[in-house]
Amino acid sequence: MNIQYSFDQFYSKSSLQIEKFSITELCEKLQLPKETVRRKVLELEKLGVLKRRKKQIILDRSVFSQVKPERQIKQTAKYIYLISEIFNKDGIFQKKLDTKYIENIIKKNFSLVWRWFYRMQIPMVIGYHEMFEDVATFHIWGTIVMNQAFNYKNNVSNSNIHSLLPDYKKFNKGVIEEEGSSTGVSAMSLSDMTDIPRATVIRKCKYLIDHGYLKINEKKQYVMTGYNIDKILPYQRKIFKTKAKFLRKTLNLLTIS
Repeated sequence: MNIQYSFDQFYSKSSLQIEKFSITELCEKLQLPKETVRRKVLELEKLGVLKRRKKQIILDRSVFSQVKPERQIKQTAKYIYLISEIFNKDGIFQKKLDTKYIENIIKKNFSLVWRWFYRMQIPMVIGYHEMFEDVATFHIWGTIVMNQAFNYKNNVSNSNIHSLLPDYKKFNKGVIEEEGSSTGVSAMSLSDMTDIPRATVIRKCKYLIDHGYLKINEKKQYVMTGYNIDKILPYQRKIFKTKAKFLRKTLNLLTIS
């Protein structure tokens, strides 16, 4: 609603009233069935997070201490800092930033920046939820992807990785078909890395194998398949566009602050 609050202001009020709350609008925004949204809203009511009064929603701030994004703000600030360093190096962003300064600006303009953040984050999660069985399956798949990408990165030149315009498709092909394919993850390691029980990891990985996202290499480790290039990369390009919007707005804010 374009109401600007700092981090402290946002969490200092006892409640927040949202006018004209619409289940239908939520369904459209989140691309979820009405019965699912209704069930989730009822769950939030039972938890005491919100109260419904006809077409209004009142959020109870007393339970917000559980969801304050302190850690996420630090992670987001670090992400923005690393991107700004690349932009500095390539000469397209002049201002020198540090993570503490970025954190402070985010907190000072919290409701504004976090609106931009959710507009980037929520569509990404929804999209991956549609591709995979659930968010836990996406988490396991993503952990395998990051492990392969990290190990493959160590085998290619730094200039290819840190350039503003890397060969994105070639890099992903290398992760899947070249050295990256020999560096998979075992079920036990995945369980340790994700904090998901080993039996659940095995079940989720079976789903990913059955749907073509994963295979098992000669070391009995889970690795990606070529299907990911055809299925995931086109979607990732859409994600990059929403990330670009978030970064553009946030870096502009940091520039004028």
